[in-house]
Amino acid sequence: MKYLISALQFLTILPLGKSRDFDAPKIIPWFPVVGLTIGLILMLGDYIFSILWPDIIVALLDVLLIVILSGGLHLDGLGDTADGFFSHRSPEQVLSIMRDTRIGVMGLAAIAFVLSIKWACILHLVQHRALCLFIIPGYSRGAMMFGIKFLRYGRPQGRIGTDFFSDKPPMYALFIIFLPVLFSCWLGLKAIWLNSLFILMTALILFYYKRRMGCITGDMLGAMAEVEEAGLFLVACVGVYQ
Repeated sequence: MKYLISALQFLTILPLGKSRDFDAPKIIPWFPVVGLTIGLILMLGDYIFSILWPDIIVALLDVLLIVILSGGLHLDGLGDTADGFFSHRSPEQVLSIMRDTRIGVMGLAAIAFVLSIKWACILHLVQHRALCLFIIPGYSRGAMMFGIKFLRYGRPQGRIGTDFFSDKPPMYALFIIFLPVLFSCWLGLKAIWLNSLFILMTALILFYYKRRMGCITGDMLGAMAEVEEAGLFLVACVGVYQ
């Protein structure tokens, strides 16, 4: 339980005090559970918002709630990654650009597009709405485990991510991703599409990172979570008007 609390303290702004038992490798398997916790709060928030406001405002508040709960951590990574990758520079120069605290045009555009996709999808999410809001953050946070497991860290010189890559989790520790998969069974046939897209997106992103950079960083992990979350909301809305 203490590692779950540490994971919540690291990935969210929930008021759980300061971490006393921060063991980075051991909190990695809890990432999907942190995502499900965010999803549970999002699901409850969506219900309350829907009582007070029209759908278009509810969707906006849902997106805002996701950002607030994660402290903008993954969005920051998305912006930095987009600035670096779309600069079309060498891997070394990309890492240098990503380290810059200032945001560029591509970073701003990437954040705007991802947030817009989430807002539009949540606005039109009708079938299994509560369940999708609950499990999709679990998938997106869980995806980061595979980035840590299968790619080397690109900034070993004393960065915070070094701790997470110092002792990579064993394969069996990653099976906690089956927790959101289990909940997805209530989606019926759509669960096949959702889980298939999750596997495909995770594999493609890791392949792209490997080919483009040969490594991964904390920013790239955050970008991975944001892109997967937007993509999963997209597939959840497939056929909404049929």
